[in-house]
Amino acid sequence: MLLAPVVLLAVLLLARAAFRRKPTRRSTPAPRILIDGSNVMHWAGDGADLAVVRSVAWALTDHGYEVGVIFDANVGYKITDRYMNEATLAGVLGLKDEQIMVSPKGQPADGFLLQAARDMDAPVVTNDRFRDWQDDFPECAAPGRLIHGTWHDGAPQLRMSKGKPQT
Repeated sequence: MLLAPVVLLAVLLLARAAFRRKPTRRSTPAPRILIDGSNVMHWAGDGADLAVVRSVAWALTDHGYEVGVIFDANVGYKITDRYMNEATLAGVLGLKDEQIMVSPKGQPADGFLLQAARDMDAPVVTNDRFRDWQDDFPECAAPGRLIHGTWHDGAPQLRMSKGKPQT
């Protein structure tokens, strides 16, 4: 007789746990996209502005992308007159440290950016055409590999395809 209430309690607890489970994550990973931070931060036209990069990153995240941002080593000097590492930039951008890369001093970020894009098969948000790199990275010329954009009325406008720009 004592066993029946214990079994009933166990069944109720299991049922309750089943209904409280968090939804499972999506089975397919989010598509990856890279941002040329050193290019995008100039889209507003008033010098370097990390708010532009943050807006682009957040807009892409809101659209379901896994975002990575790559900067030239001098990014901090353009913003604050001092070096900024990945952790500092991540804090400013509201991203995780592992989503940011700063190229080593004296090495342009372009090579790292294009190699990462190749390795991840990811498009790159930039207005750069990487003409100096096309022999090493011919995929730059492929449709959809480079996503161009503008800054209009305080918001990014991205040309995700040949169609109308998206925010």
